[in-house]
Amino acid sequence: MNPFDVVRHPPLVAGRTVCETCGSRIAGMCKPLDAAVLDDVASDSEHTDLPARGTLFREGDPAKRVYTLIDGVAKLTRLLPDGKQQVVGFRFAGDLLGFTTRNTYPFDAEMLTPSRVCKLERPKLDELLKRHPLLERRFLDLCVQELGSTQEQLVAVGRLPADCRVATFLLLLDNAHRIRGLPLKTLAMPMTRADIADYLGLTLETVSRTFTAFRKRGLIREPGHGQVELLDHEGLQSLAEGDTEH
Repeated sequence: MNPFDVVRHPPLVAGRTVCETCGSRIAGMCKPLDAAVLDDVASDSEHTDLPARGTLFREGDPAKRVYTLIDGVAKLTRLLPDGKQQVVGFRFAGDLLGFTTRNTYPFDAEMLTPSRVCKLERPKLDELLKRHPLLERRFLDLCVQELGSTQEQLVAVGRLPADCRVATFLLLLDNAHRIRGLPLKTLAMPMTRADIADYLGLTLETVSRTFTAFRKRGLIREPGHGQVELLDHEGLQSLAEGDTEH
């Protein structure tokens, strides 16, 4: 079982059982909602299961819906003018997918693990936000957090050397586990080295060499495929802050 997966239960009529175990109740849009508001959200939403590598939507599709990851991990990609794909982000249980002011989605959303999503038609979301100020405030907070994360990624990709970028990614993964109350000893890492390289603006070879160097320096351990242990948080944090002398 993927550590990012939330234990699934059959939904009740209003979808409350799924809502109570949803990643959004832990780290996402529905975290601060009381039972009455949660029922209102559940009555307007639908749940869909997707397999690993399943596509939720593609760049250029009409942006008619907004999604929340109930469980699982997603990869966001954009198609560059030269035909190559660029990974622009990863999303975890509770995260929003597909909210945009555009008429079409600006990226593809592909599942890296078997996942379940909660989908809301955009007009229904707009109505919910009007009816429930607390939901609207939480939604705004999440948008601000995403903007902050994007700015940090731009700094890392634009200014930091390779080992600092990889350290930043590993701490991002650690934080994703931490805020969701997931096990911290061994982190699930469902993205490939190529995914990480695209996200950080590096080559596959550079990312692979950096992971090898981190293992030799005692910063990390990889006990199995798709798993990583952070052995030296302080050392990784120093690297993420640009201290290449650590």
